[in-house]
Amino acid sequence: MKQKSIGMEIRSLTNLIKRYIENSHHFQYAQRITGVNGWIIAYLYQNENRDVFQRDLEEKFTITRSTISRVLKVMEQKGLVKRQSVDLDARLKKLVLTKKAKDIYQGIVEDLRDVETRLMEGFSQKEKETLFSYLERMKSNMGGSTE
Repeated sequence: MKQKSIGMEIRSLTNLIKRYIENSHHFQYAQRITGVNGWIIAYLYQNENRDVFQRDLEEKFTITRSTISRVLKVMEQKGLVKRQSVDLDARLKKLVLTKKAKDIYQGIVEDLRDVETRLMEGFSQKEKETLFSYLERMKSNMGGSTE
């Protein structure tokens, strides 16, 4: 029997996962959105419970005011974000995701869940725990974090 290489097996699996995700419907659509737009959509979605302003994005992503202004203007034109006045100060405009942006985010999350489900299909809970413990040990052996 030919000896297998764990590194090559992991690389092969990674390529299969990447190909699967790249062929998903939601990913195909989301790819048309630039990286920064994607990060902003994710940040706004994950912070929906509070008001987020342009200056928050400047600080979070260490982007200059002029750059984030241009990015947000394009995102508004694409129908991904809206600026809404706040009661405290009419000059302040909070950033709100549109339904279109929320749908994109949810679609990507759905695709990732689907990948996870397919990967773990047929594994018992005990097998999953064992697999994760092996992966953690491998990461540790390579000097990676085991959080």
